[in-house]
Amino acid sequence: MSPVVEICCGSYYDAWQAALGGAGRIELNGALMLGGLTPTASTVRMVKENLKLQVVAMVRPRGAGFCYLQEEFAVMEKECREVLKAGADGAAFGCLKEDGSLDEERSKRLVDIIRGMGREAVFHRAFDCAEDPFGTMEQLIRLGVDRVLTSGLKPTAMEGKDMLRQLQKLYGDRIQILAGSGVNGGNVRELVEYTGVLQVHSSCKAWREDPTTVRNEVSYSIAPGDKSMCYDVVSRELVEELIRRGNEL
Repeated sequence: MSPVVEICCGSYYDAWQAALGGAGRIELNGALMLGGLTPTASTVRMVKENLKLQVVAMVRPRGAGFCYLQEEFAVMEKECREVLKAGADGAAFGCLKEDGSLDEERSKRLVDIIRGMGREAVFHRAFDCAEDPFGTMEQLIRLGVDRVLTSGLKPTAMEGKDMLRQLQKLYGDRIQILAGSGVNGGNVRELVEYTGVLQVHSSCKAWREDPTTVRNEVSYSIAPGDKSMCYDVVSRELVEELIRRGNEL
């Protein structure tokens, strides 16, 4: 069976490219170079108004980890409501305590907001920093989380394929396992066949040049080397390839 393909997008342009490539669902972010932050409500609204996509909006106030200050979490609650009111079909979040255990109280507060508005609750790759993945998964199931995005606790999904296989076998009938990080047209078939996961997440990343990035000895580069004048975008062609290879299963 062909896997559900979700494309990680960092802008309206990215969402447009994902839709042109045949994607049906995206995770919509801002600031992907920081790992993905909350997108603006206007971006969510534009995507829903102009593109036939299911949109899961990221709810994340800053880069680095997932142990949030009280002030940061207050922003997360407000942003969660705002992106859902703007039309998002779900929201992705992740809250941990300093020791890597699940912040169950805050996670429940966000799940209650999301499910209370009739949308999907997704726990993102904060899961890959959890101290006890099996205990955390049980907690997320009890909280009513619909889906978990994970690379199997490794830098890439292919490296974490044994854990992904185990998670799918143990929990796949109670919660959706979404495999992400490094997934592409070249490895999606092997990954899905080995792990049994039914959903994959990919950035399908390419680079686009902005010639004003470095001028007059002033640099706003976000990428090193020959990509110093570039920013990352979703490639329609890579989305098409990923979906085509997934459909071969």
